[in-house]
Amino acid sequence: MNNIPKIKVGIVAVSRDCFPERLSVDRRKALVKAYKEKYGGDDVYECPVCIVESETQMVQALKDVKEAGCNALCVYLGNFGPEISETLLAKHFDGPVMFCAAAEEGSGSLMDGRGDAYCGMLNASYNLKLRGVRAYIPEQPVGTAEECADLIRGFLPIARAVYGLSHLKIISFGPRPQNFLACNAPIEKLYRLGVEIEENSELDLYEAFLKHAGDERIPSVAADMAKELGAGNKKPEILEKLAQYEITLLDWIEAHKGYREYVAIAGKCWPAFQTMFGFVPCYVNSRLTGRGIPVSCEVDIYGCLSEFIGACVSEDAVTLLDINNTVPRDTYEAHIAGKFPYRLSDTFMGFHCGNTCSRKLCNPTMKFQKIMARSLPVEVTNGTLEGDIVPGDITFYRLQSTADGHLYSYVAEGEVLPVATNSFGSIGVFAIREMGRFYRHVLIENGFPHHGAVAFGHYGKAIFETFKYLGAEKIGYNRPAGLPYPTEDPF
Repeated sequence: MNNIPKIKVGIVAVSRDCFPERLSVDRRKALVKAYKEKYGGDDVYECPVCIVESETQMVQALKDVKEAGCNALCVYLGNFGPEISETLLAKHFDGPVMFCAAAEEGSGSLMDGRGDAYCGMLNASYNLKLRGVRAYIPEQPVGTAEECADLIRGFLPIARAVYGLSHLKIISFGPRPQNFLACNAPIEKLYRLGVEIEENSELDLYEAFLKHAGDERIPSVAADMAKELGAGNKKPEILEKLAQYEITLLDWIEAHKGYREYVAIAGKCWPAFQTMFGFVPCYVNSRLTGRGIPVSCEVDIYGCLSEFIGACVSEDAVTLLDINNTVPRDTYEAHIAGKFPYRLSDTFMGFHCGNTCSRKLCNPTMKFQKIMARSLPVEVTNGTLEGDIVPGDITFYRLQSTADGHLYSYVAEGEVLPVATNSFGSIGVFAIREMGRFYRHVLIENGFPHHGAVAFGHYGKAIFETFKYLGAEKIGYNRPAGLPYPTEDPF
């Protein structure tokens, strides 16, 4: 996967000047040793310059971790810690920051070797709030060297997402199709998240596409497509057009990414796209997303933003699907009831025309787009990638700005069941516990659109913490039975 940040965490230990400095030194060394023994040392750096007790030492530590190439920071309270200097570290570090603290080693060290970092973490968090500085504080932020090593490891996917967003440009093409007001995209929250946005007309994209006619790279890209599709290549006659389109997008990215390190695309795919370009872009979208460059459908800007977060967290391909249709009762009775621990209301089908990466589909096949072909000639609707989604664990989630400028989100873990859909498109039978209640009291209640991002695996914890770090005002999740939603009728 390219287009995804690589994180290197600088570990800086801090010390209150009235506590033994050696506590922070020894505990920092023990933490780094524990991390390297369990995970290796490529993604952490031990700042050896100083133990931060003062503002001057804070500046020295910042200089050291920057020169070491660190793009994330762990502020480690080896003892009580200096609440001013340690929070200034977080304020002035240009990147995601976490705080954790040392637990006491044993009863024999509670006279001259007690660190009181359990108390110091409270002061640190209070001062962070006073400064308005965001930082990741784990659910259990105080622990042994081994436990804190695990906390740092858990910080990595969060740091990838936070760092990635602050260096991301979203490139969009065209206004949303008619009747897609649900996927509204107020850009103010994008800027607050650190994301750049470049909005273009699909006419600009069409002009660039025409200029790529006859590009010498087309045959090799078309051959790569044919190799990927194998027996699923049912429309070989359009591979060259699709290759031309893929090259157009990649060249646009290189020419327009500017000072940004990472790029995602919110693309137009109908109503005029297929009649002007002569194909649908689904398969190309799936290929780029498989490389770590999310491409959302229907100019869903917050959809592609959400996809990028999932790609950073999982370091894997993601997809964007409609929360689309109910599972027929006869399908449920024949293939789910008694075999899986779900009620019918826990299930639904996630679908999109054909944007899901081929390695996430069973028997991927490139066909025509059935919905569009109901009103258009079939030959201009070729290019969609169909197949049932591979069974396994998933996380369904989204980050969205509301029309009135609030930042809402949701995340729920579940699975794709090994049940044939007997339908078309990139589609799967999804199961999420208490989905019916979640659908009503999170998705409908908070005005979320029908598009949801899907990560292939259980990443709920990291995505939830990422949303917290980013300042989401609401984070909905599928509450278990017995834990009602605020708007849920108790009767």
